[in-house]
Amino acid sequence: MVGHAHGYLKPLESYGICSSTRFFVIAEIGLNHGGDIVLAKKIIDSAVRSGAQAVKFQTYTAEKRVDPSSALFPILKKCELSYQAFSELKAYCDRLGIVFFSTPFDLDSAYFLVELGCDLIKISSSDLTNRQFLKDVSKLNRTVFLSTGMSNLKEIDDAYTILKEGNGKVVLLHCVSAYPTKTEDANLSAISTLQNRYPCLIGQSDHTDDIRVSMMAAAMGAQVLEKHFRVDEQMDCVDAAVSISESQMKRLTDGIKELDKMLGDGIVDLTPEQEPVTVFRRKS
Repeated sequence: MVGHAHGYLKPLESYGICSSTRFFVIAEIGLNHGGDIVLAKKIIDSAVRSGAQAVKFQTYTAEKRVDPSSALFPILKKCELSYQAFSELKAYCDRLGIVFFSTPFDLDSAYFLVELGCDLIKISSSDLTNRQFLKDVSKLNRTVFLSTGMSNLKEIDDAYTILKEGNGKVVLLHCVSAYPTKTEDANLSAISTLQNRYPCLIGQSDHTDDIRVSMMAAAMGAQVLEKHFRVDEQMDCVDAAVSISESQMKRLTDGIKELDKMLGDGIVDLTPEQEPVTVFRRKS
């Protein structure tokens, strides 16, 4: 597209992302299904109604993700879905026309997602310094989304270099790993820091409990917006504190479409809308 409204906006198609706007909105279902595939489908249905373009899960074997003695182990084990369940959910998403992808927490899960036909792979902030895992994932020839929570620029540099040396299609997501994140801690200026430093697609993985920060991030040029998602405020789930509802997501996706129009094409010139007013121009 010629003359982007924002110098940092990039064509999503080159990252294997299909969108009718210059933005890509992800409903992060994560573990909110509680290990129940029927509930997972209900949340997918809700995401489709909300206008989200993708749903994202977490694929893992609990024993490989944390030590069984960890306080997190019982929660992760309860929320663990089988590969067969993910195969069913991927097919379900395909039928509904919404993108399915996931965050693998071990290499076998990453291989499985590739075999499943996922074009996008997400790497959690917790694995940004997991160099061998990044090297292995970089060889899968998929677009890799990397959250940058808990990380400094040196660590992001190293991770970006590893992923770039693989297939080169890297999306960096500004992220604050606080659950929930206070709006005053969102540090949206970090989006500009990432834009200035890395010649790749930049987005945001947000952990506030509202959509204002995501909208402002988009206005700053964050083209990928990831929000934890549940059907409604009454839904009890693992990530309830950081999850937005269907009605909130609908406001976000509608707002993003409006923002995309507002941004225009960025060309500074006399437009047809201004033509009638030129009679009032004054010359020296």
